[in-house]
Amino acid sequence: MFDIRPVAYVIGLLVACLGGTMFLPMLVDLAEGKGHWTVFFESGVITILVGGLTALACRNAVKEGLTIQQTFLLTVAVWAALPLFGGLPLMLGATQSSFTDAYFEAMSGLTTTGSTVLTGLEHLPKGILLWRGLLQWLGGIGIIVVAMVFLPELRVGGMQIFRSEAFETMGKILPRATQISSSISTIYVSLTLLCAGAYLLCGMNAFDASVHALTTLSTGGFANYDASFGTFSGPAEYVASVFMVLAALPFVRYVQFVAGHPRPLLQDTQVQVFLMTILVLVVVASCALLWIFPHHPEQAFRESLFNITSIISGTGYASVDYMQWGPFLIMMFFFIGLIGGCAGSTACSVKIFRYQLLFASVKVQLKRIYSPHGVFTPQFQGMPVTDEVLSSVMSFFVFFVVSLGLLTVGLSLTGMDFISSVSGAATAIGNIGPGLGDQIGPAGNFAEVNDTAKWMLSFAMLTGRLEVLAVFTLFSIRFWRG
Repeated sequence: MFDIRPVAYVIGLLVACLGGTMFLPMLVDLAEGKGHWTVFFESGVITILVGGLTALACRNAVKEGLTIQQTFLLTVAVWAALPLFGGLPLMLGATQSSFTDAYFEAMSGLTTTGSTVLTGLEHLPKGILLWRGLLQWLGGIGIIVVAMVFLPELRVGGMQIFRSEAFETMGKILPRATQISSSISTIYVSLTLLCAGAYLLCGMNAFDASVHALTTLSTGGFANYDASFGTFSGPAEYVASVFMVLAALPFVRYVQFVAGHPRPLLQDTQVQVFLMTILVLVVVASCALLWIFPHHPEQAFRESLFNITSIISGTGYASVDYMQWGPFLIMMFFFIGLIGGCAGSTACSVKIFRYQLLFASVKVQLKRIYSPHGVFTPQFQGMPVTDEVLSSVMSFFVFFVVSLGLLTVGLSLTGMDFISSVSGAATAIGNIGPGLGDQIGPAGNFAEVNDTAKWMLSFAMLTGRLEVLAVFTLFSIRFWRG
């Protein structure tokens, strides 16, 4: 019989920890002296009590390890349960959000999607703004650990190709997964502090620098203003671009770099292809802006660099309304959102390594057509790729495209127009942030989207953040019988 208690124990602990973090925005509101601090105090107490009691009730069922079914369920259930409590301050606080809006906002935060239903952000209590940033920051570090520890072992979407990298190659430096997670967390915190310091030097006040550093390193994109990052033009855009790129690179490479092994980072083909892709896209967008609009060359480069980096990394900041840039660039923005960053980073969407594996497989198939008697094997990072990995990657692409199509149809049935439906589906599954169109584009938000669509989008955010297959596996009867 399936025992859910070990799963509930871990979820209870994580919920209690989430409740503990609510006291940080409580202190900010307390310092403001406007009486909003009670919201986070009440939310924190409720969350800690529920999480703590759940953990205590299930503590006796904890064993040495989890079964594969329990691990899958834990991975998905954590990301579904935490937004239930993460949305409490939004329902009880100044936003007075409905349960649907609060869950949507918290899910968008923890999955680092960055889509928002809140308006008048600059007028909200600072505690609420900090809490949104903390949700994304916690979700960012959480997904790195999941990607490096859980997904390779669960063989999800081709992630098993990184299993040896995380546990064997790293074995001489950091032999255990807990140590890897600890080191990654240290680097994550350090980069966040560096980003905040750089924002301060660009003229941001301490609060804006702190919150935007949290949402930049998590590639989340929640901002403190309705104009998103358009409030900070100039040097801050360059700083954000640099740290968005850093956040989209494999964090395990930083661990190796700090340990005195810089070569893996410099020779990682994922990193090379990702950086080259950004460079090419920025050049194309800059030239298009200079050709179509009377932009200054520096402005064209800066706006192209910032917005392309934001979308391809899944951060979702917007410094301008690029819906005014013409159909060519609008379509380009749609497709670059489906590229994503590197595996083992806070970035989202399909990920660079899957495209590399897809092209490697196609290349081998073409060689086999030209040379039927030849023996050819796809390679990644100089190593042969097994059929299991290729099959897993192909399954991911199929499920991703099918999910995108079904969600587009579902959103259309709720009354959304086609552009909003297809871009909303893409931005949710890809965890990108803004969609396209007047309603959910870079100049809008998801406030006016109907509740049915918001629940669809919330499920899509969860599905996309956990690499699609990890969620759909739970709906397989054969999996539970195994």
